[in-house]
Amino acid sequence: MGNSYAGQLKSARFEEALHNSIEASLRCSTAVPRPIFSQLYLDPDQHPFSSADVKPKVEDLDKDLVHRYTQNGSLDFSHNVAMNEMEDDEDEEEMSDSNSPPIPYSQKPAPEGSCTTDGFCQAGKDLRLVSLCTEQIDIPAGFLLVGAKSPNLPEHILVCAVDKRFLPDDHGKNALLGFSGNCIGCGERGFRYFTEFSNHINLKLTTQPKKQKHLKYYLVRTSQGVLSKGPLICWKECRSRQSSALCHSTKPISSVSSSVAPENGTANGYKAGFTQTEAANGTNGHGGKSSTSSSTPSHPGNYSLSPRPTYTPIDQANMFISGPPKKRHRGWYPGSPVSQSALVVPVPTVRPLSRTEPLLSTPVPQTQLTGILQPRPVPAGETVIVPENLLSNSGVRPVILIGYGNLPYFYGNVGDIVVSPLLVNCYKIPPLENKDLEQLGLTSTHLLSVENMILLTIQYLVRLGPDQIPLREEFEQIMLKAMQEFSVRERALPMGDPCTPVSPAQLPWLARLAASVSQDLVHVIVTQNSLAEGISETLRLLSEMRHCQRLPDYAVVICASQIRGNEFCVVVLGQHQSRALAESMLTTSEFLKEISYELITGKVSFLASHFKTTSLGDDLDKLLEKMQQRRGDSVVTPFNGDLNECMSPQEAAAMIPTQNLDIDNETFQIYQAQLTVARRLLSQVCAIADSGSQSLDLGHFSKVDFIIIVPRSEVLVQQTLQRVRQSGVLVDLGLEENGTAHQRAEKYVVRLDNEIQSKFEVFMRRVKQNPYTLFVLVHDNSHVELTSVISGSLSHGEPTHGLADRVINCREVLEAFNLLVLQVSSFPYTLQTQQSRISSSNEVHWIQLDTTEDVGCEKLYFGLNEYSKSLQWGITSPLLRCDETFEKMVSTLLERYPRLHSMVVRCYLLIQQYSEALMALTTMASLRDHSTPETLSIVDDLITSPGKNKSGRGHMLVIRVPSLQLAMLAKERLQEVRDKLGLQYRFEIILGSPTSELTVATHFVTRLKTWRGNDQEEWIPRTYQDLEGLPCIVILTGKDPLGETFPRSLKYCDLRLIDSSYLTRTALEQEVGLACCYVSKEVVRGPAAALDLSGKETERVPTSDNDSEELLIDLERPQSNSSAVTGTSGSIMENGVSSSSTAGKPQQQPLTPTTSVRLDEGISTGTAVAGEILKQECDSLGPPMASSTTSKPSSSSSSSAQALSWSGQPRGLHTALPPVVILSKAAYSLLGSQKGSKLPSSSLLPHADVAWVSSLRPGLHKDMSSEEQSLYYRQWTSARQHHADYSNQPDPISGVRTLHPRRLLLTGPPQVGKTGSYLQFLRILFRMLIRLLEVDVYDEEEINTDHTDSSELSQSEGEPWPDIETFSKMTFDVSVHDPKYSLMSPVYSEKLAGVKQEVIKEYKAEQPRKRETMSMMLTKYAAYNTFHHCEQCHQYMDFTPNSQMSDSTLHAFTFSSSMLGEEVQLYFIIPKSKESHFVFSKQGRHLESMRLPLVSDKNLNAVKSPIFTPSSGRHEHGLLNLFHAMEGISHLHLLVVKEYEMPLYRKYWPNHIMLVLPGMFNNAGVGAARFLIKELSYHNLELERNRLEELGVKRQCVWPFIVVMDDSCVLWNIHSVQEQTSQPTEAGISSKNVSLKSVLQHIEATPKIIHYAILGIQKWNSKLTSQNLKAPFSRCHVHDFILLNIDLTQNVQYDFNRYFCEDVDFNLRTNSSGLLICRFNNFSLMKKHVQVGGQRDFIIKPKLMVSENLAPILPLQYVCAPDSEHTLLAAPAQFLLEKFLQHASYKLFPKAIHNFKSPVLAIDCYLNIGQEVAICYVSSRPHSSNVNCEGVFFSGLLLYLCDSFVGADLLKKFKFLKGATLCVICQDRSSLRQTIVRLELEDEWQFRLRDEFQTANSSDDKPLYFLTGRHV
Repeated sequence: MGNSYAGQLKSARFEEALHNSIEASLRCSTAVPRPIFSQLYLDPDQHPFSSADVKPKVEDLDKDLVHRYTQNGSLDFSHNVAMNEMEDDEDEEEMSDSNSPPIPYSQKPAPEGSCTTDGFCQAGKDLRLVSLCTEQIDIPAGFLLVGAKSPNLPEHILVCAVDKRFLPDDHGKNALLGFSGNCIGCGERGFRYFTEFSNHINLKLTTQPKKQKHLKYYLVRTSQGVLSKGPLICWKECRSRQSSALCHSTKPISSVSSSVAPENGTANGYKAGFTQTEAANGTNGHGGKSSTSSSTPSHPGNYSLSPRPTYTPIDQANMFISGPPKKRHRGWYPGSPVSQSALVVPVPTVRPLSRTEPLLSTPVPQTQLTGILQPRPVPAGETVIVPENLLSNSGVRPVILIGYGNLPYFYGNVGDIVVSPLLVNCYKIPPLENKDLEQLGLTSTHLLSVENMILLTIQYLVRLGPDQIPLREEFEQIMLKAMQEFSVRERALPMGDPCTPVSPAQLPWLARLAASVSQDLVHVIVTQNSLAEGISETLRLLSEMRHCQRLPDYAVVICASQIRGNEFCVVVLGQHQSRALAESMLTTSEFLKEISYELITGKVSFLASHFKTTSLGDDLDKLLEKMQQRRGDSVVTPFNGDLNECMSPQEAAAMIPTQNLDIDNETFQIYQAQLTVARRLLSQVCAIADSGSQSLDLGHFSKVDFIIIVPRSEVLVQQTLQRVRQSGVLVDLGLEENGTAHQRAEKYVVRLDNEIQSKFEVFMRRVKQNPYTLFVLVHDNSHVELTSVISGSLSHGEPTHGLADRVINCREVLEAFNLLVLQVSSFPYTLQTQQSRISSSNEVHWIQLDTTEDVGCEKLYFGLNEYSKSLQWGITSPLLRCDETFEKMVSTLLERYPRLHSMVVRCYLLIQQYSEALMALTTMASLRDHSTPETLSIVDDLITSPGKNKSGRGHMLVIRVPSLQLAMLAKERLQEVRDKLGLQYRFEIILGSPTSELTVATHFVTRLKTWRGNDQEEWIPRTYQDLEGLPCIVILTGKDPLGETFPRSLKYCDLRLIDSSYLTRTALEQEVGLACCYVSKEVVRGPAAALDLSGKETERVPTSDNDSEELLIDLERPQSNSSAVTGTSGSIMENGVSSSSTAGKPQQQPLTPTTSVRLDEGISTGTAVAGEILKQECDSLGPPMASSTTSKPSSSSSSSAQALSWSGQPRGLHTALPPVVILSKAAYSLLGSQKGSKLPSSSLLPHADVAWVSSLRPGLHKDMSSEEQSLYYRQWTSARQHHADYSNQPDPISGVRTLHPRRLLLTGPPQVGKTGSYLQFLRILFRMLIRLLEVDVYDEEEINTDHTDSSELSQSEGEPWPDIETFSKMTFDVSVHDPKYSLMSPVYSEKLAGVKQEVIKEYKAEQPRKRETMSMMLTKYAAYNTFHHCEQCHQYMDFTPNSQMSDSTLHAFTFSSSMLGEEVQLYFIIPKSKESHFVFSKQGRHLESMRLPLVSDKNLNAVKSPIFTPSSGRHEHGLLNLFHAMEGISHLHLLVVKEYEMPLYRKYWPNHIMLVLPGMFNNAGVGAARFLIKELSYHNLELERNRLEELGVKRQCVWPFIVVMDDSCVLWNIHSVQEQTSQPTEAGISSKNVSLKSVLQHIEATPKIIHYAILGIQKWNSKLTSQNLKAPFSRCHVHDFILLNIDLTQNVQYDFNRYFCEDVDFNLRTNSSGLLICRFNNFSLMKKHVQVGGQRDFIIKPKLMVSENLAPILPLQYVCAPDSEHTLLAAPAQFLLEKFLQHASYKLFPKAIHNFKSPVLAIDCYLNIGQEVAICYVSSRPHSSNVNCEGVFFSGLLLYLCDSFVGADLLKKFKFLKGATLCVICQDRSSLRQTIVRLELEDEWQFRLRDEFQTANSSDDKPLYFLTGRHV
């Protein structure tokens, strides 16, 4: 690293920047030119400024410091000190201002016509504070509201907006010369001179205008939001005071940060790049003054219990973390008077940008930069001179961790130190709300004094291991625990007794005591005057030390000052710790840039020359040349041969391996977990549609289209394309034809590169042009590069910067109503901040993976948690490893090369390790001792595995090298070594770069094609999965892994380069995510058995014929075919390599081979439930693999080392094992810390683009589910200024952030199968949209058609209406034709008597019959349920925005019913909009009647009949939305609901009129509803006749019809017979869908309609023929949808007791009364199959539940003998009776079974007594028309609740068979006996006592009683 920190001063750049600054100030008319030093610390190419956008960029720069340091105010960093120290001019100006007499001043006259009134600006706008104190004033970011004083208005303050850079800090320093202000009255901006500004605001001064004199106060907002006068602005007055603390005392505490802004930190908390505080972005409660410390320094005293002198807090500073100017550039400027020794630098390596506050506050006066740099004297006690050659002499670049108090200034060799704000936020304890305090278990935040903090810090440092570095998150938890302990202690103490604090006097010896146990690793240095003394002393000792001396790792410098109280900082001196901390301060982009710089400038030349020799001291290149010469032209055998077997390159290239049918990339399967997640996504989309927010109307769409956006990775694009092609989704969605889908798939997968804009515009055009298509924009790996388009950190010049933001968050995407955004991520933490645009309810998380064990999957997911847990399995070959030997080598090298980035050193060493391992295993056995056992094992496996079989298959090794330059170097070097060793046909070396395609040598491509059986000549591998089985090293480069899937042959993942630069959760976990995959169940459930296959067990495994071709590699003991692997002695545990092996023989007999399974982001292998693959349509490389292991582990212990076994053989028979991951020590300590006190990786900062909101927060528990983690991150993290979500700030008025309603987030672990899930989601979304446009309707042919008489009278075809004369002569067809009654008793007719009855298979008692349905497309005339939403009918469905639920009114309506024998009170709920349909009394708004039209009314835009729809249990699913069916015309629709269901129906149908049945009918059946509808309607008809009669209307002119319609009627059709052609075939029929309106209007127009009792239409079925339509009208039963004449049917009632067949019963009664029932055959009704509600919901169960698991109750148990001990049931008596009768015909009427000639006689009722028994309906009423019963002998008699019309004489008219049976049903036992006597039944019927029964109810539920008897 050295002095190479990017972004430092160079003399040439200084001159250029100075020149640019002067030029900018001359040219600039509106913007503030950037101070020169803000330019010097920026890369020259980072910020191209156009003159037009200078101003906003400057504002950005001023706010940028934020993230680097703090956002809630405690220590203060400034920009360049050289700049800060130049205030000479201003000081002099102020001296003259205060000490000399006022200068007479003549003011420039105001422009003509402008206002000159005091207190107003020249535009006439009021500026006085009294007028504006309650106004909301918007000011630009970086500006503050200040108060100016006018001499003419001494009692008023004028409000101004001034750029805070031109105002001083609280020490009276750091104000830029000049002025920049805006007028808040008229809004004019860009006043560059205070003189000009004072004229504009009419100050009318008599002296020269000066900001120091006339800008007096800061303006702050009180807690009530009132703008008021705040503290004085500290100009020169404050400087004259001895202590800056006095300045603070004038400020009210309310001006101190009251809200905790987000804190910073990326890798370990701190990130370079431009950032910006939220507070700086707008005004807040401080009158525009930022609530963070950048504007109002906070007091330590506000946060701690003991008072402290104040210090300036770390500010949100515009600064990069980086180094200071290099030594060679110390000349600054030609001719500059600044000497090198006098140079002052504020806190390097913290790349400063322009600042207005000090970086390290000290009492030193600071000067502004003017034309020349002028040094100012600084008190010696406050400065530190960094010794020359500090890094060179000591090998350490010390890191100073800012603690508490003022750091000194650093002079001299500042490039050799680093200042880190790592722990600074831990010491700034933010004020918290009570709820947060409770959550954290604290009583207050004022619990820790500085002394406590110092002691805690020392204890923490002592506790750290020699290889650990301080981690902010770990220390924050320690601080929190300490505060919690203080809280507990405080609660335990009696009231008023304070905790005894550590006194300042005790601190030094307590601190030394705490450090004494550290074995001299932590030193405590106590000084009396300043921290500078202690730091200087530490640096001096460091520079004078000798290399052999032992240094402490940490020096804690404490200043125990009497004046300022205790201050401290930590100087990190440990070589490992200081380097790791310095490197962790750089972001990934920055350290990659640093590495690039080191390579380009040749700084690595010393290191490179070191590695030119081998570990034995030989020249590596010469050695390789010698080996190549010795070998000649021959190469090592490519496969199926030893390493010492050679052949010519031509022979090697011509070798063809055996074909391996294992590879099957073309199949694609969906597994249960993926299907479940896809369904969750779909259900969430439905939830958005149902949310009522009108943001998504699924009913609007008929098609699905999509685009997938992936990060900039060529391999990932190809991989996604493969999935899309293999899944067939393009064809399934109807987007492409089968033949062209493969080529056209590229249109649907787009990468985020510079070409995306044009492709995305094409996509958005498609979105706009296809409003009926639902588009899905899938943003895969959405956590990558989620930077803001407008953020200032375009600094890295990365091509993908801000592209995702530009696409995903553009206005068109946010507003498109037909576009869903699905963001997919394995590491979604950066999308789960306080500013997230995704609602937490719209997150769909992968299912808990352990649940997949139960669904029969053969494979289980093996992810990050499993890798960590595997360390506890106790196997000798752990899956997660740290190469200790390698780490020791690295440590030695890092000491030798302190100026280079550790990744460079690590990479060079790794290259040497692999090179020497290759040489050691082929030609130079002497090098074996110098390769680490881990490397040797990997390389041995890599090069020997192809030699063991004829297929030539081997393993893949992935080496992760983030830097492209280092990766290219590694590839080049390793390739060179490989080729010179003759291994170029043995294994391939591939550079995996995101920017380029895979390049594989031709002979390896040939081999891959052979394995695949691929005939395509042009095929080349495009994805890593295409490399399945290829022995190769993939050097994977790029800033981040981007979700690429690796093949199952991946065996090793080398992450030794991933070190302490990766200290965020995402950065670390996504690296290990490379190795995640699906493995056999045994690996997870019984790892010891699956992975530790003992040697003894191995011998017992049966071997197969092709053992020689099988491969077993023991990871612990690498094998070489030719010789022992290593010559070193020692145990396997020590070396990781076996110490002995017989040459030429394998160490073990191979097991039946095993293999690994790689499942990509879209594949999860394993079988679905019952082992069945759900559909060959998703992500898998082939059929799911079996998980049977080949051997069971031996129970006896074995002395052999246990090992993890792998194989390259075909899968399907073997255990799938996870890859081995080799980590650096830093990564291993975080990922391997499942147990113990170490901080796990999950507790790190989640992502570099976010910041912790507060240092006080609860810990993230590892056992939290991903949903809980999301809520945690949403509460405790915020987006940094360069994050794409940063702009999603809360609304200033409501405080609510904008959530994009149509955006979802799919999260799941890496490689778990998310791609397959979202492709399946697209498929089922499309299916659902089609299903939304379809409906399942009953499609059943009419029954009993063979019983009808075709010879009867009928009207001619084509007549629109029936002719009353002809129709009344037709006979009524008593047979029921509705197919829903196919299991009911047929009604007897003379026709039926001649039908031979066949034995019908009996249905199981309660097994519902499956009815035939057909799927139909909905049309514009359909009736809908609640799930339909559209623009046209939403007002019909919902309230208008101005109305509320209370706008409906409740009205009681009472009438008397003769049938019920009492008054009935119904309730109407009438919305305000429907009141016009009713008549109310003038007094008291009492409901009088419902309006009815006249028979003569003709209105094409209305139907006359009120529509009644009884509904139960279908508040969501009932088809009660008739808006489209009625074509939007006026109609009266009443829902008839039960009392207990009313709230639900009212909730879902707020705009519908409800008719609420009395509570007594809550358990009643549909008969009760129909009875009450008819009774109410007749009563209303009478009321309307009376009302209209008074208006002169005749009674018979009032419309007497109502419509009674089921809640499942969905579509209506009209049919006509087509013209018959000359062909002999039967004429067809044409059908057309029509509206309910047209059907009703047609029927209502029937001539002489009032003479018909009931009119209806036929039921639709797909087999309707012209025969059905031959008669246009039928006189027969009608069901489900009827027009009922309530006047004619006044004396015919529905049976209100009935649950079933109430309509058949009513029709038969109506017909027997001589009334006309007409069915229109040219109309048909489609009924939807609704699966919920209706009568299905009645569950019969015992009244008293004894246990939960009872046997089902059979229908024969529904009745019992009276007074018996039978189980009583909780069900209505009538329901039990009807159900019993349906199933008891064999017992009740045995003679009637299959005997239609002798039916059962039923008087005045039709009851279903089973399909085997015919019922002959006879009415007892006089003059009724009945079926001819002459000559009929009845097999039974059914008397059901008979009334007085039934008499003994009537019964004697009928003849009965001998043995015929009787069933008499009555309300109670007494009426039963009376009926027997009254009807004289005992004369002809024989009764027994045991033949009396009752329904199985308790006496409270009023059971029904019945008696059976036999005819004698």
